[in-house]
Amino acid sequence: MTVKYTEEHEWLRVEGDLVVVGITEHASEQLGDVVFVELPEIETQVAKGDEICVIESVKAASDILSPLDGEIVEVNESLADNPALVNEDAVGAWFFKIRPTEMSQIDGYMSEDEYKDFIG
Repeated sequence: MTVKYTEEHEWLRVEGDLVVVGITEHASEQLGDVVFVELPEIETQVAKGDEICVIESVKAASDILSPLDGEIVEVNESLADNPALVNEDAVGAWFFKIRPTEMSQIDGYMSEDEYKDFIG
C-alpha cells in the first residue's frame, strides 16, 4: 500500500484508482482537541492546492488543501458527527477520497521516512 505525505501534514493512501486523504498524527498533535470538521461535497471537482476542508480545534482553525487534481468521491461522515476521532486515530480518521485526474501527481510527495525527517 502506497502512502505519501505532504508538507501540509496530510497523508495520502492509494486504494485502487482512488486516493484517501487524512492528516498526520503530528498535525493532530499540533492542532490539539479537534472540535469541528467541515467536509467537502461529494462530486466536487478540485484542483491541487484548493482549500476543501476546515478543521477547528481548541487552538486554531486549519484548512486541508487538495493534494491532487480530481473529484471528491466519498467523505468520512463520522468526522462531522465526532470530530474527536481525528485525535483518537489520525491515521484511521480519513477525511475524503479523491479520484485523481493524474495519479502520477502523488509521486512528488514524501515517503514516510522523508516525512519523519521533515518534521524532525
